[in-house]
Amino acid sequence: MDRSGVFRRPAGPSTGSPSGAPVFGEVEVPGGRLRVARFGTGPRLVVAVHGITASLMAWKAVAGRLPAEWSLVAMDLRGRGHSADLPGPYGLPRHAEDVNLVARSLGAERDIVLTGHSMGAYVAALAAAGHDYAAVVLVDGGIPLPLPPGADPDAVLSATLGPAIARLGQTFPSVDAYVDLFRAHPADGHWNEAVEEYVRYDATGPEGAVRSRAREEAVRQDGRWLLTEAEAIGAALHAVTSPLSLLRAPRGLLDQPVGMIPDDLAAAWTGRLPTLKDELVEDCNHYTILLQDRCASLVADRLTRTS
Repeated sequence: MDRSGVFRRPAGPSTGSPSGAPVFGEVEVPGGRLRVARFGTGPRLVVAVHGITASLMAWKAVAGRLPAEWSLVAMDLRGRGHSADLPGPYGLPRHAEDVNLVARSLGAERDIVLTGHSMGAYVAALAAAGHDYAAVVLVDGGIPLPLPPGADPDAVLSATLGPAIARLGQTFPSVDAYVDLFRAHPADGHWNEAVEEYVRYDATGPEGAVRSRAREEAVRQDGRWLLTEAEAIGAALHAVTSPLSLLRAPRGLLDQPVGMIPDDLAAAWTGRLPTLKDELVEDCNHYTILLQDRCASLVADRLTRTS
């Protein structure tokens, strides 16, 4: 076991490549045990939080590009992946509590770089408020999204996530058919081994009834919280005392030319938070910022430059 008692060490040294296998473990949280995975064997640690319909495997490409002295620990949030059966209530504050429990199981927060992608960036901001992480890196998320007055959060969520929400209610004849759905996604223009492993990890169920592990109830509860609690998210950002940075994709969830966090919104928040470092990661979209080789390499570099 490693010093945290959470993981079993792999039989051999990490390859440091995107194909390096994760070492799985579990962490006790309210209601059960959260699935976690460690990529790499280095002593310096990144704790990473995935997006609203994703899983810990979203971080594999980034993890494989970290320097040898670093490891990345990711988790399946409750309602997703192999933590899908953990009970609610959901909501981002609940996930933030789970993230801090994972971090504490690994050692001192001040030695850990905390990061999150998409919804996971909002969770990371909430987790970091009032805590002493070495640094906090928000990847294409974490900045409050304005909800138009009178808008229905559920309708906005469905319109924004589109295919990601729709697939949660679908079944497929095989895992390969589920993979084919992702191959056709407009944002998945850079198919590689990391993307395929991410998709296959998310598939569950018997032949003829394969589906996503993510629970729609969890996704909708979390999305509703994210869209209606802008003040709480803003307050959390102001309460983060660790070095704070934002990495943004210039293109959106469906590869549209406006990113999830456009320039004017990022500028407004760097004005409110003068210590927030904002960087646009050129030529990527909301998903390929983690999964495409060049973008994943840049994210890995920024994670390890922060402390």
